[in-house]
Amino acid sequence: MAWTRERMNSRRLIPLPLWKHTLSSYPFLAQLTPDEQSRLRQLCQLFLSVKEFTAANGLQLTDEITVAISAQACLPILNMGAAHQMIHWYDDFVGIVVHPTGMVARRERMDAAGVVHAYSEVLSGEAMTGGPVTLSWQDVRAGADRTEAGHNVVIHEFTHKLDMRDGEANGCPPLWPDFMDAGSARQARIIWMTVLQKEFLNFREQVIQAERFGRPAPWMDSYGATSAVEFFAVASEAYHVNRLRFSEEFPEMRTLFDAFFQSGQTSR
Repeated sequence: MAWTRERMNSRRLIPLPLWKHTLSSYPFLAQLTPDEQSRLRQLCQLFLSVKEFTAANGLQLTDEITVAISAQACLPILNMGAAHQMIHWYDDFVGIVVHPTGMVARRERMDAAGVVHAYSEVLSGEAMTGGPVTLSWQDVRAGADRTEAGHNVVIHEFTHKLDMRDGEANGCPPLWPDFMDAGSARQARIIWMTVLQKEFLNFREQVIQAERFGRPAPWMDSYGATSAVEFFAVASEAYHVNRLRFSEEFPEMRTLFDAFFQSGQTSR
């Protein structure tokens, strides 16, 4: 039976066997400290009590699915502060829709001549501003084997949700005035975007060089070269599942992300 809102509202902890299975299934969760794993379990409990999972296209929703997604969704906010405060980063939506495989999305684009072209693309996940998060369970499970490459669809989409916290995604989540000793929210944003934009442009150039001239492809998903918004989400995936490699590739951004994602650790 799937983990329902009623069961989670009972405030029981996620059963230990299920929790251990979840941790062991994803290397980046298994590598957390015992304290982090304990706090993540409690944060997932809270997350599951306020979110509603829905299965689509014949998928049978199970506790394994909901807990696995919840654990990965909560990882970015785990060390940002107390659970009851940090869960509010995700309070602009309730629904999480899980498909068995990738979802086909119909898109339209207008060319330079003003002609609208319709096309379809297969998505592994999608986050909507003020709306639900949609995920492919096949791709969620694949995240267990993509740690070396820094890939994780759940963290990607929930990073978009952090980015959307103050409106449309723009590559910069809401920041507090003293972020990295900025002195104001405006200056904090300048600090963030200065680093992110520089790293994004460098990454995009590496992708272009690889695709056009056969140069070595950069580490991280090339989808991050699409825009600063996607670069933030792709970089967040890599930071959370393979921090050692991320630190080697992006030392300046590692410092930036530590100041954001590990902000609650300074007072712990």
